[in-house]
Amino acid sequence: MSKVSIDATDSLPAEDFKAVFRGHPGGVSVITADAGQGPVALTATSVASISVDPPLLVFSISALSSASDVLSRAQTVVVHFLDVHDIELAKLGAASGVDRFAQDQTWTRLSTGETVFDNVRAWVRCEVIERVQAGTSTVFVARALQSHIERDSEPGQPSHGLVYHNRAWHRLDENSLLTS
Repeated sequence: MSKVSIDATDSLPAEDFKAVFRGHPGGVSVITADAGQGPVALTATSVASISVDPPLLVFSISALSSASDVLSRAQTVVVHFLDVHDIELAKLGAASGVDRFAQDQTWTRLSTGETVFDNVRAWVRCEVIERVQAGTSTVFVARALQSHIERDSEPGQPSHGLVYHNRAWHRLDENSLLTS
């Protein structure tokens, strides 16, 4: 397979690209990591499942993120999957210039050393298996090792999901259900 050359002058302007994705809602997650100098956390809407066997997920982080240096060196990460009960954690992970571990949000360390925020809807501990530079971001491929679900719902039923859409937080609930 040949490699395709990309000429930046042929690309969609950044503002147009951002406008397209503002209208595309994304599930909200907080990712934590620690490469030995203390934990970092950030809010992400780029988390997606890519394989069930083996269990793999993917997410991307901007090089401008204050957590990017630690994530570039961390062997493992914890991906926290949030719902509306976790909105304060989502906002904390999205805030600039704050110590995300000095706030009111409680957290612990797993026996394996990773940081986990308490009482979130669900989390998955992952081993980073690949990092791919893509433009101004890094795409992470991670293998799920361990999980915990604090709050679950029946398949097809509303569960108070949290999404980010058009620069705002939104709730998914029984009123947002179109069809089952």
